[in-house]
Amino acid sequence: MMRRNPLVAVFDIETAIAGIVESTKDKTFAAFHSDWLLRHGVQRGIEIISEAARRLPPEVLAFHPDIPWPKIRAVGNILRHEYQSVSDEIIWSVVQNDLPELRRVMAEIRVRLEAGLE
Repeated sequence: MMRRNPLVAVFDIETAIAGIVESTKDKTFAAFHSDWLLRHGVQRGIEIISEAARRLPPEVLAFHPDIPWPKIRAVGNILRHEYQSVSDEIIWSVVQNDLPELRRVMAEIRVRLEAGLE
């Protein structure tokens, strides 16, 4: 089986984060909470991040062992299968508190992979 280039997954994660950041810019939690399409769009972006993180090989994940990769990889299943129990407060917290750091880390990983430092 041919191994996928991890840069594809990195690009998918960075694109999803950028979309989430852009769509939630200047929004309050109340605005997020009251906008069905925005909430579900953000959830879909997080699903994409989760699925793409599953395609990152262990040696790439090891670049940043401080990132909770197992939780990132698992959240997609929760959003798909336990959608009725998804907390808007938790999703908003992820957007506000976790995605900026993940964005920074993904940029570092991309630079490292592009330089051939796997």
